Formats: sequence, structure tokens, C-alpha cells
Amino acid sequence: MNVISRRFDPETVEWHHIKEPAESESYQVNYEYSILAYDTDAGRLDMMMRFKPGSGYCERHNHVASTSTLILKGEQHLREIQPDGSEKDIVRKAGDYALAGNDALPHLECGGPDGCILILSLHAPDGVLFGVYDEGFNRVAESTIEQFVQRWDNRR
Repeated sequence: MNVISRRFDPETVEWHHIKEPAESESYQVNYEYSILAYDTDAGRLDMMMRFKPGSGYCERHNHVASTSTLILKGEQHLREIQPDGSEKDIVRKAGDYALAGNDALPHLECGGPDGCILILSLHAPDGVLFGVYDEGFNRVAESTIEQFVQRWDNRR
């Protein structure tokens, strides 16, 4: 097990900023994350995410890993793509907890008007955390524990 931070205090952890060129006026990848701990042999990754007010989204994705989510501050806004192509909006507020299995629907995710800080605890026995989608919600890639850790290690 590799522990990076023994506290989940958003004021003391180190944040890694991810920002990509805007695809449109309404969609830009722009968020921060901090790995708390990981264990590649056990298929575990615990991390925090932060969306500053009006900052943008994380990548279009679905959770392949079993994931527990706890909202620490602000609101998490999700737009889930349903199997029939319709969309379902979900808002989670500070203190809300959710548990998703390894077959979560693809979604867009951002913070609410005051932003959002959340903790994700992911269990991926095969190492795959997320499926990554293009703007048409076609799955184009996978994201693994090793990739997240490598991106974290190369953040500077």
C-alpha cells in the first residue's frame, strides 16, 4: 500500500490540476485531484477531487471500478446518459454518500455553483477504474490505477 496523504483536509493535500482545451462553450475539462493512497496489487485507489466554482468538468466517463463517493463540500452535479439515450440529472450535496457498482452509466460531472470537493474510494480488481468517452458517448479508452499514479508522479 502506498499512502500519499494521511489527511483528507482539502487545505493541506497537494492538488494536481487537469485542464484541457475547451471542446465548446459549454464543455471544458478543468478539475483537480489528489491521490490519498493506492494499492495496485489489491486494486484500490482513494482520491479527492475538487471542482472550483464555474471551473468545468472531468473527462466524460463511467465507473468500471466499484466506487464509493462522499461529498465533503459544495455540490456534485452529474448528467447520466441512460441506456435509451435520455439524460438524468443528479445533484449530491455536502454529506451525501453514494455507492456505484462496476457498471455505472456514462456521465458528465462538475461542481455546483459553489464548486465541490469529494472523496472517491475505488476498487478495481483488474486495475481498470474508468471507461473514457468522446463527445458522442462512444467509449474510446480506459483509465487504470497505474495511469492515475503515473500522471500523479509526473505532475510537476
